[in-house]
Amino acid sequence: MSERKDIVKREERVPEHSIAVIAPAVDIYENDDEILLHADMPGVEKDDIKVNIDNGKLELSGVRRLVTNGAVNWEEFGDVEFSRSFSVPQAIDVNKVNAQLRDGVLYLHLPKSDNAKPRQIAIQAA
Repeated sequence: MSERKDIVKREERVPEHSIAVIAPAVDIYENDDEILLHADMPGVEKDDIKVNIDNGKLELSGVRRLVTNGAVNWEEFGDVEFSRSFSVPQAIDVNKVNAQLRDGVLYLHLPKSDNAKPRQIAIQAA
């Protein structure tokens, strides 16, 4: 009698390279004219950052992709996605929002609309 053995090829699965998602450190300042937001996003290129303001919600995201040369002997940081969201007042003038990226920090200027700015009320004598 002959024995028949089926040899099943074991499928090697390489785990998908998942990207870590972290919240960037943020400082927020407010003055009479605007809200200033500084988000720490080291290594993120300008074209890889998205800023979205919709219905009182501000969403920031950016992806840092590192290019490596050679074989990896030790790796403690790599690709990462920065993501954070905030509630913002409806009084923000969305058409005048300004963003700048400098030295790994995103500077976001959120100007207040004229109606939201504080004003002094003059009192008149009767």
